[in-house]
Amino acid sequence: MQALFLRHHKSAISTIMPVSSTDTAFLSRLTSALAAAANAERAPAMRAYLREQFDCLGVATPERRAAGRPLLSELKDAGAEKLIEHAHALWRLPEREYQHVALDMLAMYWEKLNSAHIPALLELAQIKSWWDTVDGLSGIIGDILRYQHHYMDNALRDNNMWVRRIALLHQLGWCDKTDEQRLLNYCLTLAGEKEFFIQKAIGWALRDYARYAPDAVRIFTREQKERLAPLSFREANKHLAPD
Repeated sequence: MQALFLRHHKSAISTIMPVSSTDTAFLSRLTSALAAAANAERAPAMRAYLREQFDCLGVATPERRAAGRPLLSELKDAGAEKLIEHAHALWRLPEREYQHVALDMLAMYWEKLNSAHIPALLELAQIKSWWDTVDGLSGIIGDILRYQHHYMDNALRDNNMWVRRIALLHQLGWCDKTDEQRLLNYCLTLAGEKEFFIQKAIGWALRDYARYAPDAVRIFTREQKERLAPLSFREANKHLAPD
């Protein structure tokens, strides 16, 4: 069964990108490592958690990271373009664990990337999109930008909802480096959206900033309560003490 699995994925890898542009040996070794860690009995629950949108091998997060870490460590001398190539190739493999390995890799080597690579990461956000990968990309983009906002103003107005979510979330964890006015403006710009994942992101972004500036978030949400969705308002004030 494992041999059949590997033959299938090696065939898929060879059609993803030209052989000259992608290290097929790396991808083949990775598929072997994940196949060895796969638990078919776990796969149905993982698919259900993702609302049956993606196939899964049945590799839990700790096992995935343990299986991938030795191979990802070998990429320490790889350049940014090679990392982006690997990420796009992994993104196109069918099972969800491969996209998470790509996120593990990008998170491990984010310092090799710069703002010029943001469009390639935003492209990934629009492929096989769901909150699990999009939020991972948001964190990586936030690390790369490091208190800058290249591409984010345009991302906020993108037609793709997941790209807009990244714009809302890219400042998570920035504390005193957060551009407060930009954050609040972003929230108001998208406040009228009915999409759950946008309303949730507005609340999450404000709740995160409230850890550093609770009074600013409290005042903003009270003043803009009629414009904010109830979900956004509740999430923003979730951990704030009453006035």
